[in-house]
Amino acid sequence: MSNYFKVIRPGINSTFQDLGRFGLQHLGIVAGGCMDQLSFCISNKLVGNKISEGALEFAYQGPLLELVGDSVLVAISGKVNFNIIKKNGDTIQGVSNESFIISNGDQIDILSTINSVYGYFSILGGFKLNDVKGSVSTLVRAKIGPNKGDKLKSTDKIFFNRLSKKEKTKKIQFEFEQDNIIRVMQGLQIHYFLKKSQEDFFSKEYKVTKLTDRMGMRLEGQKLENTVNKNIKSEGITKGSIQVPGDGQPIILLSDHPTIGGYPKIANVITADYDKLVQKIPGTNIKFKLVDLAVAESAFQEYIKKF
Repeated sequence: MSNYFKVIRPGINSTFQDLGRFGLQHLGIVAGGCMDQLSFCISNKLVGNKISEGALEFAYQGPLLELVGDSVLVAISGKVNFNIIKKNGDTIQGVSNESFIISNGDQIDILSTINSVYGYFSILGGFKLNDVKGSVSTLVRAKIGPNKGDKLKSTDKIFFNRLSKKEKTKKIQFEFEQDNIIRVMQGLQIHYFLKKSQEDFFSKEYKVTKLTDRMGMRLEGQKLENTVNKNIKSEGITKGSIQVPGDGQPIILLSDHPTIGGYPKIANVITADYDKLVQKIPGTNIKFKLVDLAVAESAFQEYIKKF
């Protein structure tokens, strides 16, 4: 018997992701990968997979899926509102960060994320995905990855590996960090900006705008005055870099960022705060806190203890 999920509704920006495709940035291919690493890894831990196993990432609204095949252990991580619709029509309110078993003909209706952006859907044994250069992350703009490098569509079937491993449900207590303080380190071109603009950047709030996706997050707030040059020679850039184009409004580069960029960078988000950042919905006001390398490294050590 074939085992797959029938995609009835694809959801918003639903793609297969893992921890990323590394070592190719010099060829113009960004690492990409899941937006919120902790939530992603939790989804795999809930079903007993290795934490790097490919999962389905969705934003705001997830897919409506129907199981065709044998019963299977699955999990949804993040802050997510979803229902399990049994084959007989009964509807059960789903619980995030807790694995559960669904059977042939059951549906999972991922209605929305709750005051957050991204959620993850994992399955015991993982999905049947073809890797590209050692990763199943989907880079939609480059059409790289499983599902022909594209988002889910309503005509798709999602096949998965069927394991004989005993299915055991579990739950993981998990709370998003609620504060809106994002710690950053100085960017390479921080000296391009007026001292007052530097002070404004680290003291005033910036609003997350709707012009935000997997590539970047546009912010709105106090204009930053550049007194040196509004452009630089293009250079390699990283996830979390905060560029400031000519309009003086910062842009935070996210997981699917370009591999090079020509705007001055005022700061860079530390790794430990990246997951918290990407879960901020449009309209949220955030503040930046300047930290040094020692603080960033200490925060990273605390961060990886959660995995």
